[in-house]
Parts: sequence; C-alpha cells; structure tokens
Amino acid sequence: SQMTYMLKMLLSHEKPVMICGPTGTGKSATAAKVCSLDLDQELWRTITLGFSAKTTAHMTQSIIDGKLSKRRKGIFGPPAGKKMVLFVDDFSMPEVETYGAQPPVELIRQHVDNGGWYDLKDCTFRELVDIQFVAAMGPPGGGRNEITSRFVRWFNVIGIDSFTESTMVKIFGTVLSWHFSNGYESQFTVLGQKFVSATAEVYRES
Repeated sequence: SQMTYMLKMLLSHEKPVMICGPTGTGKSATAAKVCSLDLDQELWRTITLGFSAKTTAHMTQSIIDGKLSKRRKGIFGPPAGKKMVLFVDDFSMPEVETYGAQPPVELIRQHVDNGGWYDLKDCTFRELVDIQFVAAMGPPGGGRNEITSRFVRWFNVIGIDSFTESTMVKIFGTVLSWHFSNGYESQFTVLGQKFVSATAEVYRES
C-alpha cells in the first residue's frame, strides 16, 4: 500500500515518522508489519511500546534503556552493526500534567532534540545512537491529546483518512470469508456478508 511504501522509504533514509488517523484505519498493523517483517531483520531490531493515560516517563525510559547495549562510555544503542526502530502506538494517550506537558512524549522529544537523555541514577547524559522513531496516534479526542508543535516538527507525518462504508464492508467481508473457510458448514458461510452489513449498520447508527 501507499503507507507501507512511504514508511519503508522514510525508515531506510533514517527519517522519524508519525502516522495519524482514526481508529480502524490500519495504522498500528501496517507499522508493526513493516517493522517486524519488511525491514531487513539481520540489520534491524524493534522495540514496540503502547502508551496509555497512565504511562510515565520513568516507565518509558526504563523499558527502552533495558533494550540498549553500551557502545562506549556514555553512548548506548542496539548491538554494534545493528539499527533499532522504536515503534510507539497510541502516542498521544499519556495524561497531560499540570503545566501542559506529557512527560513520556517530552522524554522522546529530548532524544530527538538532543540525541539522548539523562541516566536516572547518576544524572550523566546517555547519548543514544542508531535509533529510529515511528509513532502512531489518533486525532485529539476520546482520551487522546494534542501533541505539541515543537515535537511534531521533527516528524514526517503520514495522515490516513477514515474508510468509506463500502471499503469497510469489503475488508471485513474478506476477513470473515477467510474465517468461515476453515471448516464451517455452508449454512453459516452464506451468512457472512449479512453479518458484516448488519454490524456496519449498527456501527453507523451508534
């Protein structure tokens, strides 16, 4: 697809990517597929994080630091000769604190801005190398917040629009047909399209 092509192209040129679009448009699935299958697995390592309202900067830093190796004093990254892609799903979900910032987002921004962050134990600066960022998020609303312009400016933003109902019916009809082909009797398989159409109607009405 177009998104897969753009994502692979940007990653291969070491450009940070942000994918933004409504729920159900395949943002996370496409990014996860590219990171885990389409990139050369001999060269790339992947860390996948899912942000929530309760994600903290400390938690985020601990997970990422735990996956990195020490290259030399003060410099950390994936094993020598490798590159790492950090995929963060639901990037805009962390709670906004008193002064308007989202600490996990600001932590990632510190790396993109300054090339690393500070060690939580001895406060020395940790330079992070050979790490690429891919973020996926929905538009503001429904628990999702607006990301600051000073962070978004570093990213190549790929926007995805909602699918039309006919496209959604085709996608889920194909999925359900595949599911029913695994040993279901014909009296059930013929109902597949009706299930999908009824579900789409309930979704539209709600």
